[in-house]
Amino acid sequence: MECKRCGTCCRKGGPAFHRGDKDLIDKGAIQARYLYTIRKNEPAFDNIQGIVRPVSSDIIKIKSRKGSRTCVFFDDHHKSCRIYENRPIECRSLKCWDTAEIEQIYEKDRLTRTDFISGVKGLWELVEVHDARCEYGQIERLVNELKKKGRDQTAARVVEIIEYDTQLRELVIKRGVLDRAMLDFIFGRPLTTTINMYGLKIKQEAGKVIIIKSV
Repeated sequence: MECKRCGTCCRKGGPAFHRGDKDLIDKGAIQARYLYTIRKNEPAFDNIQGIVRPVSSDIIKIKSRKGSRTCVFFDDHHKSCRIYENRPIECRSLKCWDTAEIEQIYEKDRLTRTDFISGVKGLWELVEVHDARCEYGQIERLVNELKKKGRDQTAARVVEIIEYDTQLRELVIKRGVLDRAMLDFIFGRPLTTTINMYGLKIKQEAGKVIIIKSV
């Protein structure tokens, strides 16, 4: 069989990056502004096992279009890839009629943010502080405690973490440290977006986070 260019694979989310893909980013064939990071312990869908589970380390992926799962580089009109000659290993390995090849490489040799920015003085230290204060394992424990006991102190701690994440992103933009398009790669997706994976509903008013529902 061969690819019929139906676009189904490209509409199910962008690929993750592996060590063999590093040159694509280093040389600018795929710019970091089009990438985002799933951070350690963040719940994510495992395409092989077909379940949502916390990831064991960073996963760097190509962004999807806003409001959909379709890869940003998919050309709907021609049903083709706009970076086909520079597509990542997962795209080269994926065959919708036979997933054996991609299953073999799926969790192996994944790239992380360490491979790109650990040597950037100041920025990497900021990433480490952010990871420590906004660690997903800690967030999950707090949300579970909030659901079971509903303590005001626990709710305040969750709000504090979300507001820190939000304020840090705005601060680095304001000071010209980062372009907004780079935030999802450097700090992962905002907690205001990902917190709903834990069944927690929030709203923002006047720069403040308010928990409105926990399922």
